[in-house]
Amino acid sequence: MIEQRWALFLVGWALAAALQAVLYLRQRRTRDATLVDAGWAFSLALLAVLYAVLAPGAVVHRALIAVLVSIESLRIAWLVVQRLGKGEDTRYRELRERWRSRGREQASFAVFFQAQAFAAAFLSLPFLLASFNEHDGLEPLEWAGAALWVVAVAFEATADRQLAAFKRRPDSKGKTMREGLWRYSRHPNYFFQWLTWVAYALIALAAPYGWLGLTAPLAMLLLILFVTGIPPAEEQSLRSRGDDYRRYQRETSAFVPLPPRRAS
Repeated sequence: MIEQRWALFLVGWALAAALQAVLYLRQRRTRDATLVDAGWAFSLALLAVLYAVLAPGAVVHRALIAVLVSIESLRIAWLVVQRLGKGEDTRYRELRERWRSRGREQASFAVFFQAQAFAAAFLSLPFLLASFNEHDGLEPLEWAGAALWVVAVAFEATADRQLAAFKRRPDSKGKTMREGLWRYSRHPNYFFQWLTWVAYALIALAAPYGWLGLTAPLAMLLLILFVTGIPPAEEQSLRSRGDDYRRYQRETSAFVPLPPRRAS
């Protein structure tokens, strides 16, 4: 049992850093960095379980957050693992070419992998705080967070299945998915994934200092909207689908599901 939050956070960060170091060494051998995404998701599940085992909170709170995080994070990690062997993810292939042209390919990837480890540790704050909740029984905020998580994961999985089914269709090449949840948002999977982070923050709010956990959904929102989520996905879609995707951008909300706009 570790009684100090900061000490357990450092242990978690070290564990995430060790995992990403192993994945970095694999990347040096395979020249494929795609697995870093699976490593990031797996790190979240690993940290949630670590906190649940070592934190002094009541078992019910530790078990709740560990189970929810593990289910969602391992699902995401599995989706990434299924892409292995099909070529390096476009984002990392472009980064590799850019960093190689500057003569610092592997040094940059080493920093990148460790940045993913720190991101996982920082985003695990709600899990850490919830695991220090010593109150008896689940509180209303935790029930609300769990209910939101169930809804968010169900819709996120639905969006992923709809897109996968569309990509398997012979007539989908060069076309944009406009069916199901993708009719109302260009990135419904990102939106509902973000809601799972809101759910984790709600669960953490029931614990002492739980308000600090609000930094996780805020950070995820910024990453999705401006850094690693929507911007590179939109750039790739514009390159591959051109005017068809531009029409989709004019007609469909980027993030929050909304009724489609009439094309001008």
